[in-house]
Amino acid sequence: MVATGAGALGCRLWLLLVAVHWAAGARPCSPKYFGRDAMVCVCNATYCDTLDPVVLPAPGTYVKYESSKAGKRLERSEGSFQRSLRAPDLVLTVDTAQRYQEVKGFGGSLTDAAAVNILSLPETAQDHLLRSYFSEEGLEYNLIRLPMASCDFSLRAYTYDDVPFDYELKHFSLGDEDTKLKIPLLHRALAMSKRPLSLYASPWTSPTWMKTSESFVGKGTLKGQAGDKYHKTWANYFVRFLDEYAKHNLTFWAVTAENEPSAGLINNYPFQCLGFTAEQQRDFIARDLGPALANSSHRGIRLIILDDNRLHLPHWAKVVLEDEEAARYVHGIGIHWYLDFIGPIQDTVVPTHELFPDYFILATEACIGAHFWERDVILGCWERGNQYSHSILTNLNHFVSGWTDWNLALDLNGGPNWVKNYVDSPVIVDSSEGIFYKQPMFYHMGHFSKFIPEGSQRVGLVASKESKKTDLEYTAFLRPDGAVVVVVLNRSPQSITFGLADSVGLIAAVAPPSSIQTYLWQRQ
Repeated sequence: MVATGAGALGCRLWLLLVAVHWAAGARPCSPKYFGRDAMVCVCNATYCDTLDPVVLPAPGTYVKYESSKAGKRLERSEGSFQRSLRAPDLVLTVDTAQRYQEVKGFGGSLTDAAAVNILSLPETAQDHLLRSYFSEEGLEYNLIRLPMASCDFSLRAYTYDDVPFDYELKHFSLGDEDTKLKIPLLHRALAMSKRPLSLYASPWTSPTWMKTSESFVGKGTLKGQAGDKYHKTWANYFVRFLDEYAKHNLTFWAVTAENEPSAGLINNYPFQCLGFTAEQQRDFIARDLGPALANSSHRGIRLIILDDNRLHLPHWAKVVLEDEEAARYVHGIGIHWYLDFIGPIQDTVVPTHELFPDYFILATEACIGAHFWERDVILGCWERGNQYSHSILTNLNHFVSGWTDWNLALDLNGGPNWVKNYVDSPVIVDSSEGIFYKQPMFYHMGHFSKFIPEGSQRVGLVASKESKKTDLEYTAFLRPDGAVVVVVLNRSPQSITFGLADSVGLIAAVAPPSSIQTYLWQRQ
């Protein structure tokens, strides 16, 4: 609709007034409580909280976004740098001479389950959900991970060629889950995203006729060995997947060689898997997958190894990347967070980066509720947001170039999941009411994804001598536009006073108890 003349002017003035009223256009959270401090933001067909596009503040000033257990959700405020100030005990000083990894980005996974949940909402609510993640009025995710065929978060177990011994892949075809659910949603996300979206795909299982187990689940590897017809067919299956998506005008930034290859080495594994040892993955890449991708029309695609818990590092990377034949086809290493508590980052990721600095490391999957001792869904749980931010900060501060959440949206049970392996998600859909809840995890993700675009580079953020021991966790980035972003997490129940120093001056700051803040400013 195009309004003209006086009507347009009146319309514009009204919009301007509304914009001024909501801190220049942002719509506030519509809160709902599930117990004390357990708050979600409710969205439906007619209302959803939004953010403004990020605008750099004038030189000499900064903008701050804050979320807290007390109820703030990416609340924006502005302030000025002080030239001379009695500095607090703790001062964090930006040091752009210290340069680390470049950022690839942040995002989540469009599983069959996520797609079913999104599409179970009224269409305008679907749009609110997609805009919340991908548009300038939302978190501006730029990564989407896509399972190649089914995983546990599917309604059924299937692959794209379940016709036995079809080595020519004549019967290869995408499922309704792709053509009717995921592909239309991807096009809608792309249309509303200002940033380029990078898609990457991961297979859970091959067709059963290629597997030693002849089953989607349980312990099993590809039959035969690298270089044979099973391995060649499986490599060609990747190419066919990319071909079919290309027909739908969707191109992929990367594929992972296999989701959690160690899972298929475990007896009675409960859902789709395909086992590879590091040696088997090395040989499959060197002899089959690497050449198949290189000789396809998808030559520019990135190949990511591991895509499993970081516990396997640095061993897995050494096995694959010390082999010249395999290494030439590989670009990055994917890590999952599930066993982080028994594989400290200093013993796994750091030595891997030191050994192989030319390969990016990307966090490719994380969710809460996967462990048997965890409740599946806890609506409004601030602590789960803390767990996300703590993981993201730890990863970013140790050479990891981005972080991908698991399901973009789940139902109230944490599903659907065909083996009932329910977990939590930043967005929970209640389709019976036509509403969805944006959880604390959602806003924690936004403190990173919205403000640290692809191509940003981590820089030093040095704590003053007086106070090396602090409950604050923090990181700093230099964006491609030259602005600085600092994210500060306070998981403690106390408020913490600190200073943020840069060449521009000093910010006198306070991190409230149980809060996360993102600061953004221009350097002169």
